[in-house]
Parts: sequence; C-alpha cells; structure tokens
Amino acid sequence: MELKGIIPAMLTPLTEEQKVNEPVLRQLTNRLVESGVHGIFILGTNGEFHLLSRDEKLTVARIVIKEVNGRVPVIVGTGGGTTEEVIELSRQVEQLGADALSIITPFFIAPSQEELIVHYTKIAESTSLPIVLYNIPSRTGVNLEPDTAAVLAKIPNIIGIKDSSGNFANIENYIRATKGEAFTVFAGTDSLILKTLLAGGVGAVAATANMLPETVVSIYNHWKNGNIEEAQIAQDKLQMLRDTFALGTLPSVLKKAVELYGIPVGPPKSPVSVVSGEALNKVQDMVNSYLQN
Repeated sequence: MELKGIIPAMLTPLTEEQKVNEPVLRQLTNRLVESGVHGIFILGTNGEFHLLSRDEKLTVARIVIKEVNGRVPVIVGTGGGTTEEVIELSRQVEQLGADALSIITPFFIAPSQEELIVHYTKIAESTSLPIVLYNIPSRTGVNLEPDTAAVLAKIPNIIGIKDSSGNFANIENYIRATKGEAFTVFAGTDSLILKTLLAGGVGAVAATANMLPETVVSIYNHWKNGNIEEAQIAQDKLQMLRDTFALGTLPSVLKKAVELYGIPVGPPKSPVSVVSGEALNKVQDMVNSYLQN
C-alpha cells in the first residue's frame, strides 16, 4: 500500500458529556473522504489520543474504519509510553481492519536513539501493518534523528515518517538520509506542505484539513500538476487559520473553528477547556473570513 497526498489529522468529536460522539464522527469522516483526501489519520495529537482511554481509542478506530469502508487508507495512531502497550493496541487495531499504524515516539522519558530503534523494531515485528513513524519533539521531549530513521527505514513494514518538528531542515534530512529506501516523508506542520513536496516528500498529515480539506488537497493537486504558483496560493490560505491556534490549548481552537464552520465536533477533552471570551471572538472573525471568501 502506498501512502501519499493529503491525509487529515482528524479531530475526535466529543459530546458535552465528554464521550465519543459517534454520529458526528461519521459525519466528519464522510465530509473528509468526500472532499478528496488521500487517507484519514485518527488518534494523533489533534485527535487527543493522549487523553483518551483504550476503549475510547478502539471505539473511534472501529467507527472510522467501518465508515470509510475502504474508500481511502485509514492510519491509526497507536503510540504510547511503553513498547508493550503499543504492541497490544496495535494488534487490536489491526484486527479492526486498520490499513496502517502511526506510532509517536515515547514521551516524557526522552529515550536514547538506540532505545528508539529497539522500541520500533519490536513493534514492527509484532504487526503485519505498515508503520509511519511520528516525530513531534515539542510534545515528547525527544527528536527521532535522521540517522535513526535511516536505520528503521530498512525494516520492511516501517514505510515512512510524519515530521511535526516544524523544522524544515529536519524534513530535508529525513529525505536525504532515507534516499534509496522504500520510505516516505510527510509534513506534519501545515505551513510546510508545499515546501516538503518540492523537497521530495510525498504529502502531509494536516490538521487544517479538518476545516479546509478542499484547500489543503488543492496544494497537493496543483503541485502534482506542476502549477506551483497555484499551490502556493492554496498554501498561503491556511495561514489565517494556523495563526489562531495559539489562542488556546491544542486542539481547542481547531475544534471551535470546525464547529463554527459547520460540523459540531464538540469540546476538547478535559482538562482542556473550550475557547471563550476574546479568543472566541478572534476565532469567529477568522471563520467568518473563510466563509466570506
């Protein structure tokens, strides 16, 4: 299976009672697939995986996999703090019919590069599914180094990496270090989608696609067709949404924006609070700007 293109880092819709909102989860899934995305990525950082119980994760995975029904690949985040925990969840998700796994580096402990290699090797041996590594050092406290990616790229079912470091040099170094391997690099920072494609990456796992899927998909399609100027215009259109992200704790702003844009994804998982006050006014103004254009 080849993963490429625009893959939304999907939000997890919740009810006011903090439960998984199944009808809205189906609604959002269909909205994204019908907009032309090339895959769906669930239970990532914007999907609040770190705040969901195992049962909630399995519920989300089961619903999305069934709703997508093979139309595009479904990548499921199964990362966690221990190797054992990741293997167990990965096996359960594989049984549900996931197409691929995304596995974030362990967090809080800041493992060495050697420990990361052992961690990912054991996980890869435990599943037949393709694995996309996930690097987001600002949240985990550890950077998966390009040389480490090059070692892991030799494992047959480790097929790529999503880099959310925000550091374009990191993306370039991953591409360079894994050249010649069956290994792909995705932008995980939405401001770097076009730059990553031009540098040899294959696409993006993009949070902004929850609200603006057609715009994000058009970056990829314009690039693929050689219309770089049009691709840049589409890339620039994401900035106004991205500029509001700092107004609240992740992913509260994006959830409110998507809700104001028409899909009632509900509140973030507590203790993250709903955007309110002046921040809400700014988010509303931003959404209005998109609705008017």
